[in-house]
Amino acid sequence: MRDIFLEEAKNWGNADALSNCLALTDQISDAHTTQEPTRLNFILMALCLKGQAKYNIDTKEQTVKAGDLLFVSERHIVDNYSASADFECLCIMVSTEFYHGFVQSVQNVSSLLLFSMNNPVVALTPSEVQVFSNYFHTIREKITNTGHHYRENLVKALLLAMFYDMSNVIYRVEQQGKKPQMRADALFSQFIRLLEQNFRSIRRVSWYAEQLFITPKYLSEVVKQTSKRTPNEWIDSYVILEARVLLKTTTMSIKEIADELHFPSQSFLGKYFKEHVGVSPSEFRKQ
Repeated sequence: MRDIFLEEAKNWGNADALSNCLALTDQISDAHTTQEPTRLNFILMALCLKGQAKYNIDTKEQTVKAGDLLFVSERHIVDNYSASADFECLCIMVSTEFYHGFVQSVQNVSSLLLFSMNNPVVALTPSEVQVFSNYFHTIREKITNTGHHYRENLVKALLLAMFYDMSNVIYRVEQQGKKPQMRADALFSQFIRLLEQNFRSIRRVSWYAEQLFITPKYLSEVVKQTSKRTPNEWIDSYVILEARVLLKTTTMSIKEIADELHFPSQSFLGKYFKEHVGVSPSEFRKQ
C-alpha cells in the first residue's frame, strides 16, 4: 500500500496550491491511474462535470458521474481507478491540519466526515453543481492572487462557506430518509460525539462504553464494523490530529500542549507522538 500526502498530490494536474495546506485542479483525470491501493493523507473533494470514473474506496466500488460530488476523508484507501475518456472534474484537496484548524467553529462539522464514510458519492442538484463550481473557481482565483495581503484568511472564509453549503447538501439527503439509522450507525455517531467532547482528557475505551451503557467489547465490535477502525484507533487519531494542529497553528510550547491534552509529561507526549507520526513534536513543528 502506498501513502499519498498533499505535498505530492498538489503536483497533480498543474494544481494551484496554498503552501502544503490546499490544492485545486481541474486536470486530475491523469493524476492517479495506478491500480495499487493508495491511502490518502488529506481530504479530497471532486465535482464530476462530465463522463464518469470508478474507484474502490475501502474495498467498495464507487461510480462518480456528471453532477456527483465525491468526498474522501483522510486515511481512506483508494484503488482500481478507471475513468472514461471524456472524464472532467473539479478537485479540491485539503490537509487535515488545515481543515480542522479553521472548521472547529462550524456547528456539527463532524457530520460531514461521518456522512462521507458511508456516502462518499452524493448526487447534487443542478443548482448545487453551480454553487460548488463557483466556489472552486473563486477559491482558485484567490489562491493565485499572491499579492492579496489577506489571501490565506480570505481562502479560509470561502472554504468555510463551502463546507456550510456541503453540510446543507447532507441535510437535504438525510431528510429524504430512505431508511432510519440503524442501531450500529447510531451508536457509532454517539461514540464520535462523545470522543469529540472528551478526547483531550479521556482515552479509555471502557469510559466511552460506560457512557453509552454498553460493554467495551460490544463498542469495539460496533465501531470496527461501522468504520473499519477500532475505538483506540479513533481515539489516537483525534489526539494526534489535535497535537498536529496545535503544533502547526499555535505558539504553545510542547509542554503546554502536553498539559492541554492531559499527558502526564512532555516526554510521554513525545513518545506517543513519535510512535504515531514517525517524528518528534519538535521535528514535526519544523517541517
